[in-house]
Amino acid sequence: MEGVPEQFSFEQDRASFRHLPGIPGVELYRAHITRYAFEPHTHEAFGIGTIDRGAERFRYRGELHLAPVDSLVLMNPDELHTGESASEGGWQYRMIYLEPQRLAALTGESGWWFDRAVRHHPQDARSLSQILANLWQSDDALEREGLLLSLCDLLRPHARTARPPEAHSRHRFDTVRDYLRDNLAERITLTDLASLMSLSPWHFQRQFKAQYHVTPHQMLMAFRLFQARQLLIEGMLPADVAAAVGLTDQAHLTRSFSGRYGITPARYQKQVRHR
Repeated sequence: MEGVPEQFSFEQDRASFRHLPGIPGVELYRAHITRYAFEPHTHEAFGIGTIDRGAERFRYRGELHLAPVDSLVLMNPDELHTGESASEGGWQYRMIYLEPQRLAALTGESGWWFDRAVRHHPQDARSLSQILANLWQSDDALEREGLLLSLCDLLRPHARTARPPEAHSRHRFDTVRDYLRDNLAERITLTDLASLMSLSPWHFQRQFKAQYHVTPHQMLMAFRLFQARQLLIEGMLPADVAAAVGLTDQAHLTRSFSGRYGITPARYQKQVRHR
């Protein structure tokens, strides 16, 4: 079945991606997920979408959220999150991932952010779903650009631009986040990370989880798999991608990638590069 990764054990689960030719920093996604549960993953982009059928349950910023039909899902960049069905028959949804630079270029404003991950707003949710469906189908550059601006107009009332002071401050464990990002292909131990904070491994992991709601390994894997996506988009072979991001082999990449994005690396690459 088109769009269904080999790892989905239930044939009704399907997901597919699309990039817009000539418009970098934008990725479209649509899926119908019945039984699959997504492991923690991240996007260095705004994750904006709508629930067309059913309901989704996901963990985001340490809290559990429920997004029923006709909801807007509004996630800020670089936030780890999960995803699973919260209704019988699963949930059907559409997403667009907008890199901050692309959103700023479209709106002429920088610093957008969303203070609520889920907003139940049937009218805007249905309008967003239609815009995303039209973007997916469009092969006209002028139409696509107009649809993206319409999307920004729709979202503007839900966005904030003046973030609270604490949002700009760095936590001491951000040093560890930076280290993980900068050393994706290296062999990293808990002792290495704990020494950065002058803590024992036990105290370090407890405090790290309290801050980020995931283990250091989960965060590292999320960063590795996000980088793997970028390399696949560029056309690198999956086996080479695995080595570049510090995974054991291509099989390791396939298992990990599918667990976080619901699609195999090879199928993802084919979908985003076929045009």
